[in-house]
Amino acid sequence: MKQFDLHVLTMNKPFFEGKCVSLIVPIKDGQYGILADHCNWISAVVPGEMKITIEGDDGKRSAIVAAVAGGIVKAENNSVLVLVDTAERPEDIDENRARRAVQMAKEQTAKQTATREYYAAQARLARAVNRLRVRTHNVINDR
Repeated sequence: MKQFDLHVLTMNKPFFEGKCVSLIVPIKDGQYGILADHCNWISAVVPGEMKITIEGDDGKRSAIVAAVAGGIVKAENNSVLVLVDTAERPEDIDENRARRAVQMAKEQTAKQTATREYYAAQARLARAVNRLRVRTHNVINDR
């Protein structure tokens, strides 16, 4: 299958740079898939699960799954750039820490009275829930 260049960059470091067969990225309207020769396109990325499908030298495909935070994705000239705050593989997510973050974000959301603080707490909650969902979903699938 045809491949395209993919660059996934986080605030701290590159997450993935290379050729891939497909990319599924979370956007406001759901999961959006990109294949080679995709039309030029740009969108906001929301917290969710991103899936990169790569093809090895032997022709076998494998997937790289990551929990991503907000950002932006741009497809142009058979190259895709994903800029996100964070991208974490399931095995890098500490499940206990993620559960604590969910609980803290829920408590902060309930307490906040100012609109700005409320939306910041909601964003923290969405990110924490997503990290936990990606971690537990992929641990169960690996069994």
